[in-house]
Parts: sequence; structure tokens; C-alpha cells
Amino acid sequence: MLPLCGGGVREPSPDVAKAHAAAHALAANRPADSAMQTLTAAQMWGAGFLLSVLSALVWRAPDATFAALSLMAFFFFVAALAFRGAIYLHGAKVIARKRQADQEMASEGSVLWPVYTLLIALKDEAESAAQLSRAICNLDYPRNRLDIKLLVEMGDEATWEALRAQAWPPGTELLIVPPGQPRTKPRALNYGLLRAKGEFIVVYDAEDRPHRDQLKMAVQAFRAGGGELACVQAPLVGDGDRGWIAGQWALEYAVQFRRILPGLASLGLPIALGGTSNHFRRALLEDVDGWDAWNVTEDADLGLRLARSGLQVGVIEPPTLEAPPEALGVWLAQRSRWLKGFLQTWLVVMRRPLKAMREMGAGNFLALQLTLGAAILSAMVHGPWAVWLGATLVLPGIGPAPVFLWFIGASYAASIAMALAAPGERDLRRYVLAFTLPLYWPLQSIAMVRAVYSLVRRPHFWAKTPHGCPPPMAARKQATPVRRIHSSET
Repeated sequence: MLPLCGGGVREPSPDVAKAHAAAHALAANRPADSAMQTLTAAQMWGAGFLLSVLSALVWRAPDATFAALSLMAFFFFVAALAFRGAIYLHGAKVIARKRQADQEMASEGSVLWPVYTLLIALKDEAESAAQLSRAICNLDYPRNRLDIKLLVEMGDEATWEALRAQAWPPGTELLIVPPGQPRTKPRALNYGLLRAKGEFIVVYDAEDRPHRDQLKMAVQAFRAGGGELACVQAPLVGDGDRGWIAGQWALEYAVQFRRILPGLASLGLPIALGGTSNHFRRALLEDVDGWDAWNVTEDADLGLRLARSGLQVGVIEPPTLEAPPEALGVWLAQRSRWLKGFLQTWLVVMRRPLKAMREMGAGNFLALQLTLGAAILSAMVHGPWAVWLGATLVLPGIGPAPVFLWFIGASYAASIAMALAAPGERDLRRYVLAFTLPLYWPLQSIAMVRAVYSLVRRPHFWAKTPHGCPPPMAARKQATPVRRIHSSET
């Protein structure tokens, strides 16, 4: 019998060759699929041509041009709203059926659990080390089948020492990522992937608290899903009791991970993965060259790359508790990085739109535009819409046409209804959060302005989200002193 925790942590010497491969493998093997280059020459010429044509039309017929653009945006957002509503309702049915199936699957035994690699990229996370150790040791999985990689950037001594002071399952490796560019989470994950031993791989963040049955349920989902199932996403749950921003963030997650993603997955549509708690078949992950080290939302990019490779993404029920941003400044930094990564991902797909359509199918390509494309465009227009609607209260003559007002009202009502019906407690706080959604959405436009600026100035800069000190967990006595074990590679 192996101890639950308390084993030594191996510290292999940094491998510069592996670090280079972690940063450049995808860009070298599939340059068209990497965000290493923001815009191709063809995209720059195309954007310049469209801008010239639009400028000429505005100069010659401004009213007609504005009317045509407004009508196009109106029909696109009507389609996006209808699509999102249909996926939401379908996702609610899927979750109800899936919960029953998961309960039946959980009762089935397994002779031998496969080796499971946990990739945990950490940067300035000394405060989260203790809770991370407890969360990992709480997982219900055979300790001798865990392959844990703690990935820390060179120079982050505070995090190194905090991790060394904790108890970890035997065989855990503390991997120091050599210096290099880009200094991003996906580069660190690729570095860990090159040393992974497991048949399956999961990505966790420092503040995550995964459900103790999550690994076993993922294995069973892979066994039942067939060889084309490359990834299963566990739902992310936020603690929304830490202020209005945290509450809105948690409500977004409830809609996205408990309704939208299950609906998309059940229909085989492309999914922009969450940044953590996604589980992969290692062989298929390696087949697509892992994560794009140059994309700041590597999760969204990888989900779409799997779809373009003809692979499937599923969902499982056991959740992961994640710490939400509590301050507006922290939220803006995180959301700006997300939106910058969404732009990178969309631009990569649209380098060769016809090729992407052939790879994923016309229906999936359309679904991509109505999800990722709509998320980008809505972040651009929420703020201007709010200003325009506010201005009409002072100057009624400049208001939009009645049909646009009806649509804006219908979209607000539909989104509020989705928020109210999302999983979670339906108390007074839920109603306050749902009915103040129209105040939350314009913040997306502020984040989008920052995202575009960052994409132009520093496209590969990773804006780290500070998590602070997580809420206290029950103390666990360390079984044995932690020994530093150096591998023979040193």
C-alpha cells in the first residue's frame, strides 16, 4: 500500500532542447495553424482592400452604407441569439440524461486504472501551493498511477520553495521550464507533455479544486466514447459570493459549462475549451502537436484544431472549483487576454477559410462563426450599443429603428432568462446578478479595446491573472518530511 501523500519530489535538470521544441513544434510542423504570426500577407492585403472599399462607400453613400452594415449585423446577431438559445435548451436536456448515465458508469468497476499525467503550470503561485497539494492528494485515483508534473518558470524561486515544502504523491516531478520565448502557459504545458508518461493527460491550474472522482469519470468517458474522442471537458464552477464581478463571472461559467458546452458536444460541434480541467488522450494530443505556445488562449485554439482534425470533444459531470476575479482591474486583465486569444484563434482559422470549412464541415464552420465569431463581435458592440441607447434618453431623435430596439430588448430578456435558469441556487443574489447583466456586458468592450491594443503591440504577452490566497481548507498533517530527489538525468 502506497501512502496517500508525502513522497519525494523529483527535480530533473532543465532541458533546453525540449524547451525549444515546446515553443516551436507546432509553428515548425504546421505554420498555418500557429498564432506565431498574427496576420499573414494575404490577410493584410485583404483587410486593406475591404477597408478601402468601405471607406469609398462611406464617402459616396454614408446613409446607405450604414443601413446595409446595420442590417447585416442585425441578421447575424439574430442568428447567433437563436443558435445560442437552441444550444442552451438542448444542453439542459443533455445534462439531465448525462447525469443518469454518469451514475451508471460510476458504479462500474475497473481492473486497472491507466497512468494519468497531471500538467500544472504555475507562475507566482506561492500562496496557492498548500491548497494545490491538498486538492491533488484528495483525488480518488491510485497514487502509483499518477504522473504529476509541476511546471515552474526559471527564476520563480518563491513558487519553487512553496511547492517543495508540500507533500505530494510519490513520483511527482518539479520541472523548471528553461528561459525562452514566448513566456506563456502553453509553452510550459508543451514542456510537460514532452515528459508525460500517462495514457491520459489533464491540465489544472494552481487554484483549482477538482472533484475527487474527476479522473476516474474521465477515464470511463474515454473508454465509452471511442477512439475519436480526443478530449473531455469538466465543468468549471466559480465561487460567486465574493462581490458583483465574481458573481457575474460565476454566472457566465454556469451558463457556458453547464448548458452551452454540453449542447455543443452532444451535437459534435466545435468547442473552444476551458483553460483548465480538460482531459486528453495523450496520443491524439501529440498527433496535433499539442498546444500553440504563441496563442494566449491555447485552450480555445486547441479545441478548434481538434475539430479540424476530425476529432471529438465531450463533457463530464464532476466539476472543478475555480477562484474568480474579484476586482474589476483583475477581471479586465483576464478578459482582455481571453479576447486577444479569441482574435488570434479566429484569425488563424480564417487564414484559409475554405480549407477550414472542408476540414470541419460547413455546418461546424457556421457554428464556429455563431459562437467564437459572435463572442468577438458582441464584445466590440456592447459598449457602443449601451452608449447609443443611453444617448437616446437625452436625444430621442438619434435612436435606432424600432426593430433594432425590439431585438436588443429580446436579446437582453433571453440572456437574463438563461442566467436565471442556469444551474445553481436561485436566491435573491441570482436575481440581482441576472437583472444587472446589461451593466456587465459593456465592460467587454473596454476589455476588447485593451485586447486589440495588446494584439498590435505585444501579441504574445501573457497577462497573468493573480489569484491571491484561496479560502482556507481543512488542515492536513504532513505524513513525512519531503525529501529532494534528483533524477539520474542531473
